[in-house]
This record gives sequence, C-alpha cells and structure tokens, in this order.
Amino acid sequence: MTSNTSVAVEISPSLPAELRAQVDGEVDFDLGTRAAYAMDSSNYRQLPIGVVTPRTIDAAVAAIRVCSRRDVPVLSRGGGTSLAGQSTNVAVVIDWTRHCRRLVSVDAAARTCVVEPGIALDDLNRQLSGYGLMFGPKPSTHRSCTIGGMIGNNSCGATAQAYGKTVDNVRRLEVLTYDGERMWVGPTSDDEYAAIVAEGGRKAEIYTGLRRLRDSHLAQIRTRYPDIPRRVSGYNLDSLLPESGFDLARALVGSEGTLVTVLQAELDLVQVPTAKAMVVLGYPDIAAAGDAVEAIVKHRPWQLEGLDQVLLELETRAQLAGTALDELPQGSGWLMVQFAGDTQQEADDRARALMDDLAGREHAPQMTFLDDPAGEERLSELREAGLGATAHPIGGHENWEGWEDSAVPPERLGDYLRDLRRLLDDFGFDRNTTALYGHFGQGCVHTRIPFELRTADGVRHFRAFLEKASDLVISYGGSLSGEHGDGQARGELLTKMFGTEIVGLFTEVKGLLDPKNKMNPGKVVLANPLDRQLRLGPDYSHAEPATYFSYPRDEHRFSKAALRCVGIGNCRNSSSEDQVMCPSYMVTRQEEHSTRGRARLLFEMIRGESITDGWRSTEVRDALDLCFACKGCKSDCPVNVDMATYKAEFLAHHYEHRIRPMAHYSMGWLPLWAALAGRAPGLVNRVTHAPGLSGLIKKAGGIAPERELPAFAAEPFTRWWRNRTRTAGGGSRGPVLLWPDTFSNAFHPGVARAAVQVLEDAGFEVRVPREPVCCGLTWVSTGQLGVARRVLQRTLRVLRKEIRAGVPVIGLEPSCTAMFRADGPELLDGDEDMRRLSKQTRTLAELLTERAPDWEPPQIPVNALVQTHCHQHAVLGTDAETDVMRRAGIEAKTLPSGCCGLAGNFGFEAGHYAVSRAAGERVLLPRVRAADQRTVILADGFSCRTQIEQGDTGRTAVHLAELLAAGLEGNAWGGERPEQLMAERPSSTSGPTGGTSSEPAEERS
Repeated sequence: MTSNTSVAVEISPSLPAELRAQVDGEVDFDLGTRAAYAMDSSNYRQLPIGVVTPRTIDAAVAAIRVCSRRDVPVLSRGGGTSLAGQSTNVAVVIDWTRHCRRLVSVDAAARTCVVEPGIALDDLNRQLSGYGLMFGPKPSTHRSCTIGGMIGNNSCGATAQAYGKTVDNVRRLEVLTYDGERMWVGPTSDDEYAAIVAEGGRKAEIYTGLRRLRDSHLAQIRTRYPDIPRRVSGYNLDSLLPESGFDLARALVGSEGTLVTVLQAELDLVQVPTAKAMVVLGYPDIAAAGDAVEAIVKHRPWQLEGLDQVLLELETRAQLAGTALDELPQGSGWLMVQFAGDTQQEADDRARALMDDLAGREHAPQMTFLDDPAGEERLSELREAGLGATAHPIGGHENWEGWEDSAVPPERLGDYLRDLRRLLDDFGFDRNTTALYGHFGQGCVHTRIPFELRTADGVRHFRAFLEKASDLVISYGGSLSGEHGDGQARGELLTKMFGTEIVGLFTEVKGLLDPKNKMNPGKVVLANPLDRQLRLGPDYSHAEPATYFSYPRDEHRFSKAALRCVGIGNCRNSSSEDQVMCPSYMVTRQEEHSTRGRARLLFEMIRGESITDGWRSTEVRDALDLCFACKGCKSDCPVNVDMATYKAEFLAHHYEHRIRPMAHYSMGWLPLWAALAGRAPGLVNRVTHAPGLSGLIKKAGGIAPERELPAFAAEPFTRWWRNRTRTAGGGSRGPVLLWPDTFSNAFHPGVARAAVQVLEDAGFEVRVPREPVCCGLTWVSTGQLGVARRVLQRTLRVLRKEIRAGVPVIGLEPSCTAMFRADGPELLDGDEDMRRLSKQTRTLAELLTERAPDWEPPQIPVNALVQTHCHQHAVLGTDAETDVMRRAGIEAKTLPSGCCGLAGNFGFEAGHYAVSRAAGERVLLPRVRAADQRTVILADGFSCRTQIEQGDTGRTAVHLAELLAAGLEGNAWGGERPEQLMAERPSSTSGPTGGTSSEPAEERS
C-alpha cells in the first residue's frame, strides 16, 4: 500500500511556456513562488514544480489539460492550511484563491448557493449574511480556509455539532478528472444512472465502475466504517450505498484532490442563528469533562467544546487568553456548551435546562452562564487560539501535529482521554506543554506533541507513537482523523483502521478515477511513508547566522524564528475587520506576499537546499519588498511571527558592504535630513516643491514620483520649546519627558505643542531633551541596523539621567513609541538603560490614564473617525486612547481599515505607490471621503495623516493631542474647529514656505 518516496518528475523546459500560452492567469515557475508553496500547516515539505493561478474556472481546466498531456502531477490547493500534508507535493499547484472566489448564485428559498472553490469561508458567509444564511461547518481557520479546501478535507469545526461535516452540506459538485472529463455529480437515482450509462463515454465508465466496486464490497462498506459523528479518514464510499442515494458528490468530499479537481460546488445553507447562550462547565480534569459529554449531547447543543488546564496555561503565557479566563468557573477541565435559538429567551431556556439537569446529578460541575455575545466570543476565541498557543510553548520544545485530530464515540471520550494521556506519558512527552482539547461533543480531540523531528531516533520515536496511537483509537471504534483528513500523516495507517480489503477498494477507486496517479500523488492511498518528506528530518542542517536582533522568544536564534510560522493562514484574511495583517496580501492576494509566504521563503533560505545563497537571496528580497513592515503580524498572527523585524534583519545582511536602494539613504536617513532642513525650512520647501526640480529630487532619492514630498514646518518644535516663555515651578504630578520625534518635531510640530498644553493642564512638568535625539526607527525600517544601534546608544546616553530617575517618556508618534517598547530592547539586548526606557515609555493617553486618572479632559462632543496606526495596534494597544476619548465625550468609531498603506517609508519608495494606494483605498480613504464634514478624522500616526492628505480626500487628520488641546483652548466645543487646531501643519497643498495654509479651518479639515 505504501510507496517509497515521491517519484522524481522530469519536467520539460517548455511546460511553463505552454501553460502561459494556454492559461488565462499567472504561471510562476520561479524559485521564490515555489518555495512559498513548499509547505502547508503539516510536518511535511515538498517543493512544487510550479504554480498556476487561473483567472477563471475554464482557465484552470486548460491548465490541467496541459499537465495531463505532459503527464505532470497536479495539486489543487485551497487555503493551504492542511495539517496532514495534503497541500504540499511535487506537482503543478493550482491556486484558486486569488481569482476563482465568486459566489456564483444564491437560491434563498431553497437555501442553496453555488460557489467557486477559491472563496474563503468567512468571505462567503459575509456575502450570504444579507440573506440571513450561512454555510454551516466552521473550522478554526474560517478566515482563510476555502470551500474547495473544506470539500477536499471534509472539514468540520465547532459548528459541526449542529450542522455536520462538509460532506453533510454538499449538494452537487462540478468536477474534472485528470484525463479531462468535466461533469456535475451528486445523488443519482436509478433512472439517472441508466441515462448516464446509455450515453456512454468516460462518465459512464466512472459510474459503472464505481457501482461495480460498491456492489462487490457492500458488506464491508456497511460494517468497516466507524459509526461515529467524526469519521473523516478514508474515501466516503459509504455515500455510494443504495441507502445513501449513490451520491458521487459526497463520495468525493474528503478525497483531498487525489481523485478529481473540484471546479464548482452547490452547497446547502443554514439559517444564521438569531440568538445564542453559553454555559461553561468546570470539572476536576479533562477526562472528567469527557465523561460528561454523553449526558450533555442529549440537550442538542449548537457547539460543545472542551479544553484543559494545560491549554489555558499555554495561552496565558503567550498572552492569548486575555480576559476570557475571567469567564471560566473553577476547574482543571472545561466544557463550553453553546445553544442557539430563534429568540434569546429560547437560547437561554435551553442553556438553563442543561444547568438544571447537571445540578441534580452526582459530581455536578461548577457552572457559569453567559448570554453576552462579547463574552461568548471571547471564550470561542480562547478555544480557537489553541493551535497558536500549543505550537510554540514558551519555555518548552516546539510542538508538532501528527496526532492532531483523532476521534472516538462521544460516549467513550473520557476513557479515551485517560488512555491517550497515559500513552503520551509512556512516550515521555511533557505534560506541561501537551494540551488536550477539541470538539468534545463529537469525540474529536486536538493535541500537538513535542516530537523530536531533527534526529533519526526522534523520527523513529515519532513513528512508534503514531503506530501505538492509531491502535488505541481503533480499539475505541474511532477514526484516525476526525477533522483534518489523512494526507501523508495518516494515509499509511489506513489499513489498521479499515483493513486491507477496504483500503484495496480505495486504491481501485483511485485507479478508476486517476489511473495515472497524477492527482496529488502519495496522499491517502499509495501514500508516502508518514516519516518521509518531513520539513525538518534527520538531514535538516544549517549554520546559525549571527544577527542584530536578539529574538528572545526564539532562544535567540533566527533559525527558530524562521520556523515559527505554522501555516494557519490568518495573514491571508481578505478583510481587516479585526486585524491589521497582512496589507500586502489584501491587495495582491499572492501567497508570497503574505506573512506566511515570506516565512516559508525565510525557512527555505535557512534550510539552504532550494534557496542556496542565504542572505543574498533575491527571491527572499523580492518577497519582502512588498512587506509594509506594519508589524500587524506581531500581534495578529496566532504564533506572533514578526515579519517587520525579520525584514529589517534580512535587509541588514543582504546589503552589507553593498550599495543600497536610494530610498534607504533618503528615507532611512530622514532624521538627519530633517535636522539640516530645519535650519532653513522655507528654502528647502521651495526647492523640493519647485516644478521640474521636485521630480529630479524624488528620482535621485528613490521616491515614488506620484508622491508629494511632505513640507517642513516653519519652526521645529524643539526651537519653539527653547524660545518658549515658561513659568517657574513644576507640575504637581511630577516631571515627564516629551519625546520630540522627527515627525512631530520637523513636520507637524503642532502635535507636540498641543501635547505640552494637555500635559501641563493635567498637572505635569514637561521636559524636552536638551540635545538632538532619535529612536532610530527609519534606520531599522530600511535595515540599517548598525546605524540604528549607534543612534539608540547615543540617545540612551543623552537621556541617562531621566531614565535612571524613572521619568516617564511620552511618545506622540506611535511608530517611535513602539520602537522604544519593542524593537529597541531586542536591538540592544542586555542594555539596562534600554530596558528601563522600554518600561518607562508611554503614549499620551496611557500617561493620562495611569498617572492622572482624576484629570478632567475638556468636553468635546464630536463624532470622530479613528485610524489606528499599525504599530499602535501591534505593540502599544489602544485601550488608553479609547478611555480618554470616552471621558472627553468624543463619539469615536475606529475604522476597520488595517494599515493605511503608507507605512512609513514604504509608501514613499519608488515602485510601491500602486500597492500603497490600493491598501488605502480598501477602507480608509473611501470612508474618510464619505465622512460628514463636521466629523473629525483622528490619526495619531504621521504616515496615516499623510496618506489621508495625499489620498484625494479633501480632509486633514489630526492627532488626539491636537483635539484635546483645541478643546482646552475653547473650554467648550462649539462645533467649529478652532484655528489653533491646525497651527503649524504644513502640507504639500499649503505652499512651499512651510507656513500655515490660509484656507479656512473647516475647509481644510
């Protein structure tokens, strides 16, 4: 049943050319693209032959026909989040996600829809929300998993408790065989079968062959398939039984692209629940929680999830738990039981009925009732964060999949959990990092295990455990896979579960539909051994590079940081409603321009097998080129991949002893140029904005010609501060050091002046550094890390007295503030003054909230649209700003826009304008244009304000400090923006003098 390893594939050099000639879409055989697709979320790695991104379904058909003529293997790929290795292969990858993602049609009355395979689940459900409908199954990767991928893997998720697996929600499929037969398939009546047979041809051959195979194995199909809710392993040949309607569509669900390519799908839909209520049950341990499942299932919950104490401890260490822990009752094992209803009363009544039932039983659990949507969502996210928390446990060995989703009859779950824990103990796996959790209502258990996959002994240990674990789950009448499919991880073990006769039948079905074994070969049947093609393995070897950053979360090793991504794919979210990452993917929808794709290339660079030139790699450089360095992934990625830091590190080495792009000298050294320009800002502005000369300056500086160069202020903040008349005595709340960042000093000094006014009104003694200082941000973002270190070290010397006295340092520009809080300590690892500075640095709002909670801000009853700076989102947080705005009476609405698109130097660099502008046009710029003229646009980041100003919005955004100062100036907000609000705000539209525009304030806003 097993083959040795993947068969080497001889590829004609003319294949890419023929594909380009025949296919409407992108055809990429370059090393960078291939490296981005070499892995999925599993332990496996196979470099593909090439990648085709078809623009239409017909284009995909054309691509497969070209591959068929040349006997080239094909892999149809969805979101690439598979955990069993089914999305990685030596094949031509068909990536549906960029273009083939339409909701083709909806029949609301019949509750059905037709979709293309590349549509992501969340995107589909957003489009269906207007009908009050949704696709029922919801895996934890719902942001990025595609319907095609869900069909391939027979995906489930928490809501399968109510709606079943994907197979239970598929009505018909349009499929293509490798040899070119394109057909719609579904349930087949005897009359329809007779008509197909009478028509003859390849379709008739497939149907008659399948019926023959079915009829010759009826007894085995009826008896060898476990009768449990979460049997995902194997082909769904039980769907071909007469009592199942000879449903070829459902038989193909879960076949992982090994039999056919899915072109379109007709899906059954369900009504979106109107109301939900949750009961959280606490038990002494996770096995006791498993024992309780049988009784709870009788109450027909919408979801029934389990999690143990180990998972919560790992999430707490990784700062993923948040406030959700407050909702949990006492215990060491928990069940989250959610009920849905047409009304809140119905949902609540069902939840309380469960509580009454359990309260009357012996050993009743501790119970918490929730009907607060926010609280329920926090707990659901707590469960969904499991993969992120367990993959890289802080202080422990990294954990791997392999036995990720076994399933047993729910009534036997408690005993299975005890035996599984004993087996883990027998193999010496750390209890403190090996969590047990999952979809307990259907007996499905998730875990990641600290396998040692770098040594021969470790790989043998890995195999031995899987052999024993498979014996264990089969002894319980369970399934090797209860959610993620077989792929390579479990394909080799299917004989244990089904027996040789049924597995032989799988092989015959494969031979009927794919006689050349070219559809995702080596997966499910004729499977590659489970311990081959590992992404690590005994031959994994690399030299550990010396780095500038210290990577404290990765044992101070860049190689471990490059291995951090586990492929969940949240960075491939096409909407930024709840996250900032990944703006370049949101615009381009290309894998290599996602955080995950870049992480894959960095891993390949470290591995040194496909990408052999290390830091000098042009493939890695090109993939990182469109990284905005927004740091959104630092907080939004479940495993906290920090691509902005990795990019800076790479650039530092890539350009070492080499000429850099001109933008690195112009934008990277901006603090120096700003300091020089501050001596004669009017003259500099006239030169940089002079017709003809401006274009030459931008070309020489590597700046996008479409961009307007920001104008320097007539008077930098630090000069104004030196010349300011100050009253004797200090504030009653003590001293603070206001940080004069380059942007608030040289371009928008009104922000810093406003901050002085607010701080003094709040009772602080404001100080400003006596010498020029800089955080080094622009040198970091351009990868000039040696310079950045020296700049930071000089700053620490200048500020040493205040730092060691514990004086708070107040940052106004979020990126500079985040530099002190995050990048600085990693760049100057071990420097005590840097560590102190990181802990003493505050935003204005944080200081006001923490040190002046009794300060009464001016009342400013206005509506405000808030654009959150990426670094604020990723590093600093916004709770304090939200609190200050609430106290000031500001009705603030935060835009779900993610990155503004300018992202510091990124949007100014030549070649980036189109992507930068497209990112802004996703949400931010249209929403600003549509805002009422009396709505204030708030943006604390200089980049965000500049993008808004240069984005044809006709609006000027302001800093929170400016809005608060304006309120103080007017004592009350009368509805018109005071002239003071826009003081010293030069722009490209304010003329070349560096002074303030003479336009009325309301028009300029």
